[in-house]
Amino acid sequence: MRVEIWSDIACPWCYVGKARFEKALAAFPHRDEVEVVHRSFELDPDRAKGDVQPVITMLTRKYGMSEAQAQAGEDNLGAQAAAEGLDYRTRDRDHGNTFDMHRLLHLAEEHGRQDQLIQAFYRANFAEERSVFTEGDERLVELAVGAGLDEGAVRAVLADPDAYADAVRADEREAAQLGANGVPFFVLDRAYGVSGAQPAEVFTQALTRAWGDRSPLRLVGGGDTEACGPDGCAVPQNH
Repeated sequence: MRVEIWSDIACPWCYVGKARFEKALAAFPHRDEVEVVHRSFELDPDRAKGDVQPVITMLTRKYGMSEAQAQAGEDNLGAQAAAEGLDYRTRDRDHGNTFDMHRLLHLAEEHGRQDQLIQAFYRANFAEERSVFTEGDERLVELAVGAGLDEGAVRAVLADPDAYADAVRADEREAAQLGANGVPFFVLDRAYGVSGAQPAEVFTQALTRAWGDRSPLRLVGGGDTEACGPDGCAVPQNH
């Protein structure tokens, strides 16, 4: 079974939702048969790469809330994260464009390191003092190499603005087609969707239902004709 997760590194609920989903997945009896793929979604796609501002400033301008309201929201997110065993800095975080991180996540998917990289990005953005936005490409290179990617390959992607750009945009178009106008958005076997950072119990229910509703393969024309198997192919005998 495949679970696709649309998310953005700048999304705190994606950070929390991933932990809740993984809690459910860890207890799922068929967890070893579940493939998890992370898909791209930008909350702020029109922000220029060098346009970085404090999270509180971004929240007050984007949503029209007061600084006190914005800070209260961050404090609430910190409590939600702590309940899932996650570190979360409720003060002095910043916000910027995440497109290059999404491009690197597509590179990581090709090398089987996608989950390690997205977790590294989340941890760096939400828990560590150093910014993922203000240090340029070097910070992203450091995180990607730490997640197991080849430094040369990472630098090549960052040097070429077209590398994996189409893959990111394709993910975002697909999200729109699936009706996802916010993240995190979880799609299980293209049959069930879960929107938001739901409690682990909701993910458990979704995994169980999606697994149980998988359609068994139906053979057309019967299955008793000649075929090759693990032991080879039967050789027709002349009579």
